Amino acid sequence: MYSKLASAYIVLLASFSCDAFSPAAPPSWGVTSLSRTSLSMTVEVADPPATTPPAEEDAEEKKQPRRVNVGVIGCGRIGLVHLEAITKAPGVKCVAVSNPTVSKAEAAAEKYGVPKFTSEAMEVITDPDVDAVWICSPSSFHADQIKAAAANGKHVFCEKPIATDLAETVEAINACNDADVKLMIGLQRRFCSNFVRVKEAIDKKEVGDPIMIKLCSRDPSAPPFEYVKGGGGIFTDMAVHDLDMSRFLAGADPIEILALGSCHIDKSIEVLDGAEAYDTASCLVKYPNGVQAHIDVCRQSSY
Repeated sequence: MYSKLASAYIVLLASFSCDAFSPAAPPSWGVTSLSRTSLSMTVEVADPPATTPPAEEDAEEKKQPRRVNVGVIGCGRIGLVHLEAITKAPGVKCVAVSNPTVSKAEAAAEKYGVPKFTSEAMEVITDPDVDAVWICSPSSFHADQIKAAAANGKHVFCEKPIATDLAETVEAINACNDADVKLMIGLQRRFCSNFVRVKEAIDKKEVGDPIMIKLCSRDPSAPPFEYVKGGGGIFTDMAVHDLDMSRFLAGADPIEILALGSCHIDKSIEVLDGAEAYDTASCLVKYPNGVQAHIDVCRQSSY
């Protein structure tokens, strides 16, 4: 067993391949077909089993958590990833999906056994059968869809980022707070066993006090131009995971940040505004007590 260190230098490497407020029109749901097989059998009936008194049945039902019905907005790559997870999760059922290209919504509904599909996100948000909305649409739609879901009393799980600028981010968070609905963002690394173990080692003083946190992330290849345009840029779209992990491991909010970006992989994005023109970036983050985080990300990896 290694001895406890007086200070910790933490290095984490990651490589991954991986109009809302207009009045809702009458639902134009598609319905997936259901096949039924007729069965017939002969059963010898015995005396009926003893029944549980109604009072005990009521008490037992109250112990069982109610199933959560969700609607998924967006049936692209990440939407299908979430649908796959939802179908395997206990106590949750996807009851509706939407995608602007309705054929994608129909295909997803058929594959995952979802009873309703549509081209309109608002039909999912206003559906009375939906308890919570999964937002897997392009980043530029997130804030409006979060606010619309909150206005309709729906809990929200949203892919990162919340919005593509700070003002809309604050508005979306405030809308959920005002409506008393839950808002969760897809920062899944907090639930990854490796990151959880690192956090546990820090909290239990197994590695001493952190003084520097180093995070490095790579995508296998640059995303399409259409994906980058309107997505908010490499800091909100990619480095957000590393920035969140640095906060998670430091156990505090940053007090100073220096961020730099450049373009080396896909020169076509240089015509875009702000950080959308970058495919390579670095961040130097300072936390209370002088803890530092060094972050570097790139849209392409050669390994």
